[in-house]
Amino acid sequence: MDFSDQVVLVTGASAGIGKAIAELLAEHGATLAVVGRNAENLRMVAEKCRGVKGKDVLEVVADLATDDGCEQIAKATVQRFGRLDVLINNAGMGARTCIQRAEMKTFDEVFNTNVRGVYNLTRLLVPELIKTKGNIVNVSSVSAYMTSVGSLPYSMSKAALDHFTRCIALELAPLGVRVNTISPGVTRTTFVQRLTGYDTSQYESWLSDAARGIPLGRVCDAAEIARMVACVAWSGASAVTGAILPVDGGLALAGVGHSDIMTRQMK
Repeated sequence: MDFSDQVVLVTGASAGIGKAIAELLAEHGATLAVVGRNAENLRMVAEKCRGVKGKDVLEVVADLATDDGCEQIAKATVQRFGRLDVLINNAGMGARTCIQRAEMKTFDEVFNTNVRGVYNLTRLLVPELIKTKGNIVNVSSVSAYMTSVGSLPYSMSKAALDHFTRCIALELAPLGVRVNTISPGVTRTTFVQRLTGYDTSQYESWLSDAARGIPLGRVCDAAEIARMVACVAWSGASAVTGAILPVDGGLALAGVGHSDIMTRQMK
């Protein structure tokens, strides 16, 4: 895979899957704009990416959930590089709740980041992607099509993101712009720990429990998700659009196991 002539924007790049995506694309020669809310973490990711092949890396500290944040990201990227070839909508947030104890504040926070922010940033940058015949990769979750108790607004938001992919893939295909989704399963990042407050021992126990419900018998690594994102974003995948691609070790094939794991997480 060669991204040496590509400008790629990665949201949620300060940690986890987004960090892995940015670092992998830097290895493949991409010129990067990386976005996150944690300035210190984002700076470290940007420095590491610059050190790989010496390519320019733009850091944008912004909140995707706000209109100002989306406008800042889009404007800064286009002003710095004059073009955009790949938009990777990776930023997202979760919430531990269910309908019996739901608060609208939680719903709004999740949807503002996972749906509205993606919609808004994509809307702002589609004109640039049309110019370059570029592509969009949305990072969703198997939670979009698997049911569990305890992650209601998160699952709903990811289902909305998947349908957003399908809708705009159809709209933009005649203009030469591809749109796809990568759907991670249980992945070793800090996401669940931030959500649950688990210490390291508790988190490792949770991962072990999760692995028993996965056909391949293990959880995913962020680098594995990043490789699939890169494959779909690469020009070699030029006939792929509107796809929802799971990277989950077969988890979606064993839906009961996932539901049990996620339900236990809420207790």
